[in-house]
Amino acid sequence: MKTKECLTLAVALSLAVTGRGAETNAVSTNVVSGAKSETKPKTKPKAPAAKKALVAGKPTAAEQPEPVYNAEPAVARQNNINVRGQASISSEVITHLQKGQPVTVLEEITLRKPKTDEPARWYRIALPTNAPVWVHAEFIEVTNKMVVPNRLNLRGGPGENYSVLGRLAKGAVVKEIEVRGNWIRIEPPTNSYAFVAAHLLAKLPPPPKTEPTLTPPPETTVAAAPAPKPAVDQPAPVPPTPSPAAIPAPAATRPLITEPPPPAIIEPVTKRIVTREGWVRRTVSPQAPTYFELEARDTKRIVNYLYATSPDVDLKKLKGRLIVVTGEESLDERWPSTPVITVETIEVLF
Repeated sequence: MKTKECLTLAVALSLAVTGRGAETNAVSTNVVSGAKSETKPKTKPKAPAAKKALVAGKPTAAEQPEPVYNAEPAVARQNNINVRGQASISSEVITHLQKGQPVTVLEEITLRKPKTDEPARWYRIALPTNAPVWVHAEFIEVTNKMVVPNRLNLRGGPGENYSVLGRLAKGAVVKEIEVRGNWIRIEPPTNSYAFVAAHLLAKLPPPPKTEPTLTPPPETTVAAAPAPKPAVDQPAPVPPTPSPAAIPAPAATRPLITEPPPPAIIEPVTKRIVTREGWVRRTVSPQAPTYFELEARDTKRIVNYLYATSPDVDLKKLKGRLIVVTGEESLDERWPSTPVITVETIEVLF
């Protein structure tokens, strides 16, 4: 009996131990599986971000409109007026104006802080047709002479150190006059400009505006309706009715005729032809009207400034030479003591 109880107790204990072990294994299995389930899956690498689109920049110079000027006619007051690349007496001289020469004034410019002996008021004028205008040959097509870039500067000489006298848009056709190295001299475009001291030009009055005359409309006459007949067998005599007074027709108005203003009287230019002898020197002052001057042979004083309009006269080659010059002599307002000679003939003595 005792033996059976011992066996029964042993079996129960073994079953209990077996069940606890199974429970422990199940718990451990769940823990392991739970740990595995908590592991986050690896995420795929994100695709590289696309490159940003290019941002459009500011409008190019070709898209900016050209300024609009209120053009006014004017004439030169004296001979050999300097036409400069900028509104400054230290700027380079582009060309010259003669007395009575017509020009077109585009606008007036007032300097805030003018230099000593420098005029404060300047006129921007349309460039005369004989003025030199240069462009870089690299930006002009060889075959059809068209502008290649969106905007091309016009220069007062064959180099980037000269002033800008305007700009040409892409596709504009130029007329070639001369080629010097990498630069082309062209005919001045209509939008090219330069500067002249305002006191050296005289503006002309604008033409008067003629007002149109109004003609009155023609009057229309309305015919009178016939009077109704009386409802009787015998018509009663009707006294004669006086005819209506005739309405006088309106007098024809004569159109208002305005006479054009008399043309501006331009005084004839009297030339003063002189002959001088002396040494050709280079001018020292940057405010001088020309680049060369004539030194008297005996007194060693500067008696004239030399200015040559003909391409056959090269004053640079005559520097330091003794010459006899003949030409027209005139005065510049800023240099009243030293006149300017426009060279016509030169004889080299030494």
